[in-house]
Amino acid sequence: MPGIVVAGLLLGHALIHGSYLMPQPAAKPGAPAWPFRLDRSWLLGPIGLPREISRVLGAGLVVVVMAAFALAAIASLGIGPTWLWWIGVTIGAMASLAILVLYFHAWLVLGIAIDIVLLWSVWVAGWIPDGLGT
Repeated sequence: MPGIVVAGLLLGHALIHGSYLMPQPAAKPGAPAWPFRLDRSWLLGPIGLPREISRVLGAGLVVVVMAAFALAAIASLGIGPTWLWWIGVTIGAMASLAILVLYFHAWLVLGIAIDIVLLWSVWVAGWIPDGLGT
């Protein structure tokens, strides 16, 4: 797969995580609930973590996801050493999984699948974008 396509897919996945940092749209009758909420964690709330700390933790993870996937996207274009690809994908996917699991919403299952496929592709299959590392 060409590096430009890989870069676009990684950046798209990262930008979707940016929705966690956006203001929640006003509720409309019949509209589904906003899935990108950092103040509702099925795990952090029950253990007593205050909502504000949960938000800060989640926002930090979003920043890590966006930075790591941006690094991997740059590397997929052949800019920088190959190890940037491995590090960017690994850190980005792990941070993404952390967000998607900690602040789980059924709509976001596809994101979990994407992260698992990314990690499998890099660490099990040893895949790298075309032209990278050649």
